[in-house]
Amino acid sequence: MPSATLQRMSAAHVPPRLVVMGPSGSGKSVVGEALAERLVARFPGMAFVDSDDLHPAANVEKMRSGVPLDDDDRWPWLRLAAGDAGLVVACSALRRSYRDAIRTACPSAVFVELVVPAHDLGERVRDRPGHFMPAALLASQLEALEPLAEGEPGVRVDNVGPVEDVVSRAIAALEPGW
Repeated sequence: MPSATLQRMSAAHVPPRLVVMGPSGSGKSVVGEALAERLVARFPGMAFVDSDDLHPAANVEKMRSGVPLDDDDRWPWLRLAAGDAGLVVACSALRRSYRDAIRTACPSAVFVELVVPAHDLGERVRDRPGHFMPAALLASQLEALEPLAEGEPGVRVDNVGPVEDVVSRAIAALEPGW
């Protein structure tokens, strides 16, 4: 779904600010990093940031203890996930209000929502060794999830198959705005 934001991005010839979003286990980090690597040829200097690395220690400990984050925990972290263009950020951005906060800080932000069936998310999260986000918190994320809505700048992409195929689908969906 091309949007006005995508069209403005093309007109200005600026590198995009992409936020790869979805609940835990949707593949944000893996797909986001591969997407940044692929886009660096088109947009030199394109980089990747995993917003998991931006969580303050208190948030990480809370999740590690099996306690879901609340909005008060998320707001400062979401502001850190926003910023300049020329970056792919992996960030859950589960609620529209969170995406609005990111767009307030970075109006050119465009979202790539990774869509994965809930059953598959559960398997992926259970199979992740050493991650601070326990599988028990997935239900709270799915409850909070508000998929991209009509009029929001971004695309929804099924995260099935090899990572390179997912990245190709994401780029193809975004390209009309470039």
